[in-house]
Amino acid sequence: MRQGAMYLGKGRCRFTVWAPFAERMRVRFVDQNDRTEDLRPIDLGYWQAELDDVPAGARYVYHLGQDKERPDPASHAQSDGVHGPSRIVDHGAFEWADRRFQPTALHDYILYELHIGTFTPEGTFDAAIDKLDYLCELGVTAVEVMPVAQFTQDRNWGYDGVYPYAVQHSYGGPDGFKRFIDAAHRRGLSVVLDVVYNHLGPEGNYLPDFGPYFSDRYQTPWGKSLNFDCEYSDAVRDYFIENALFWFELYHIDALRLDALHAIFDMSATHFIEALKRRTQTLEKKLNRPLYLIGESDLNDVRLIRPRKAGGYELDAQWSDDFHHSLHALTTGESMGYYSDFGSVDHLAKAYREGFVYSGQYSAFRKRHYGNCSRHRPAHQFVVCIQNHDQVGNRMRGERLSTLTDFETLKLAAGAVLLSPYVPMLWMGEEYGETAPFLYFISHNDPTLVRAVRQGRGEEFSDFHDDGDCPDPQTEQTFLRSRLQWELLNRQPHKTLLEFYHYLITLRKERSNFADRSQMTVHTVEAMSLLVWYRQFADCRWCCVMNFGQAPGRYTLPATSSRWKTLLDSADPRWHGPGGAIPSHIPGGDSIELSARSIVLLQSTNSH
Repeated sequence: MRQGAMYLGKGRCRFTVWAPFAERMRVRFVDQNDRTEDLRPIDLGYWQAELDDVPAGARYVYHLGQDKERPDPASHAQSDGVHGPSRIVDHGAFEWADRRFQPTALHDYILYELHIGTFTPEGTFDAAIDKLDYLCELGVTAVEVMPVAQFTQDRNWGYDGVYPYAVQHSYGGPDGFKRFIDAAHRRGLSVVLDVVYNHLGPEGNYLPDFGPYFSDRYQTPWGKSLNFDCEYSDAVRDYFIENALFWFELYHIDALRLDALHAIFDMSATHFIEALKRRTQTLEKKLNRPLYLIGESDLNDVRLIRPRKAGGYELDAQWSDDFHHSLHALTTGESMGYYSDFGSVDHLAKAYREGFVYSGQYSAFRKRHYGNCSRHRPAHQFVVCIQNHDQVGNRMRGERLSTLTDFETLKLAAGAVLLSPYVPMLWMGEEYGETAPFLYFISHNDPTLVRAVRQGRGEEFSDFHDDGDCPDPQTEQTFLRSRLQWELLNRQPHKTLLEFYHYLITLRKERSNFADRSQMTVHTVEAMSLLVWYRQFADCRWCCVMNFGQAPGRYTLPATSSRWKTLLDSADPRWHGPGGAIPSHIPGGDSIELSARSIVLLQSTNSH
């Protein structure tokens, strides 16, 4: 059942709302002299009405009885904020120009995650459009947008959204988002939207006034869980599944990133995630284009991406936190919190071979055995990164890797991700070494809620940081400090780092089957903190050597009938390096000496 106000054209609109305990349901139009119309009850607690003389853009609220009026829980626009009336959107009025767009195949994704509010000084979709050519030139193929569901005021990460169907008004609302997606598609960029189906925000959340959307059976870090398996759960499941289809069909979204799937509790015979995937596949056939679902989970559970016939939920991909944790611990030396489980070059080597590092063995941090084996899943089913909004923003001071380590290590980390067989994801600004923090920020109205958030953030970092004051998430200054500093692009070494990223992406794109690790072997030289991989391509063989040590490291290349050609040496002066000692051509069987914290990529022609 598609909920919300669906504008049918010529002043006719269909209203559908789920309120199983309501005795009467009416819709009031605030711009039409408080015109009020009844909805009629239909099956399973739904109410519906098709009304004439309802213009697109009209504002309305539902009257639930006893003088209680609320915005539409499936509102498509909240121009007056989370407490104001809902607004009718004519989705058919937008003129799409992306008919010739060919969606990027998942194995060719080079993701770029961004937060609309801090990506540009204006913090809008239209301003972000002006940066799309820059992303294309960099080599990005897909843009991942953090959640845009309507939240309180105009400063938030997006995970406090309370209207899953309504696009944040301060970003540009529904039309602004469509313009952004259309502009991306016209440039050949796929668009991934981050959606939250595990909780709603704390302010403006009126769903409980309509029905049992939440359950006391389970608890999440944000309070009661959504009701996916208790009484009346069918409509709740449908509310969120229809939301996913809404983005695919009406907004032309190419993929959804599903937030924190470990916080979705469902003991149903058919799990919510599996049901979501099945419905997505049905729509995929109808639209005749790929629709991807990418999960984020803290469980290291390959069931998310395993085929349904093998007992899985058949998601297309999932984030691999283990890859990030391995790389972060190696490059920063941090060992607090979950980083205590990592720190060896062998950890990163296993991430290269399998995806997950913890695949059933004991985790000292979690104090239990953790994860299962991902060895047999294809590489394109894992999204990896140096940093993302969580790993940066959930630090007390929001430090990026660029302020935690040196320039040589930044290049090494970039090569480790972009030359991995997995789907690489860049976090906005990392490609030029952005130094501004990405802090946690909010703009709630309720003083009690603001105090609770401040206290919660202060308590959250006990495992990670020394004593110090946590930046106030409510102040505008915290938000402003998190904006990208685009002027850095014209300064060194930021300009060189951007060129380095572009070169790495170019190297990756030269090989059409880069996301295939079947012809990849990985080993380490632990004594020198070296990680080495070899990959066999149709016409050549690549050798990549990464030195995570603080001292130079020596490695002997295998003997070949052809010489090895140096494709990349991050220590080369071209990349503002200290000056590498790697010659342009190296006979097989010779040794090379890598500078500290460097990455070298070599190629040999296949023998015939």
